[in-house]
Amino acid sequence: MDLNKKFTPETWPDNPETATFEAKNKFVGFWLFLGGEVILFATLFATYLALKNKGPAGLEFSTQELYELPLVFVMTMLLLTSSLTSVYAMYHLRNYNFRKMQLWLGITAFLGLGFLMLEVYEFTHYVQLGFTYGNSAFSSSFYTLVGTHGFHVAIGLVWITLLIFRNAKRGLNLYNATKYYTFSLYWHFIDVIWVFIFTAVYLMGVVG
Repeated sequence: MDLNKKFTPETWPDNPETATFEAKNKFVGFWLFLGGEVILFATLFATYLALKNKGPAGLEFSTQELYELPLVFVMTMLLLTSSLTSVYAMYHLRNYNFRKMQLWLGITAFLGLGFLMLEVYEFTHYVQLGFTYGNSAFSSSFYTLVGTHGFHVAIGLVWITLLIFRNAKRGLNLYNATKYYTFSLYWHFIDVIWVFIFTAVYLMGVVG
């Protein structure tokens, strides 16, 4: 099958992301990658929960006093909304509407960037309070867990930006459809991880 073949909405496959043998192989590799990511974050979560609120005398930080739940709630809404907009983008991918797919992917990137900027602000604020990466095992575990997730968000933003601009003149085909769809799965994955972070780190940290 010609991966660069021109289609119409009527001839476009129902599942273009897996319409070729190459695409199916990419999906297998991607799911293996996500399996490794699950193990990574599970390890970071376990480390954080084991070291929560533990630090040297005089440098203890209470999660109830440290975390700013309203700010984190706004961050959560931005990221969850970006997951919804990526769903809209994939809806238009399956309906062979390249322009609307690009639009919703652009909105997804904008929301993700807003989340990342607020996370940078949050980290800067905590450092100003004296809660730095190296002042305790607890602070190190916090920044490693949340920072690793932020790094994944940044990777996703680079990925989506390259997809949008690199394919702006190419339109949709069976080759890049798989790339768009795997990005969407990746973005949903980091959104799910953030839900766990919001619950286990921030919500349980403030509520107890």
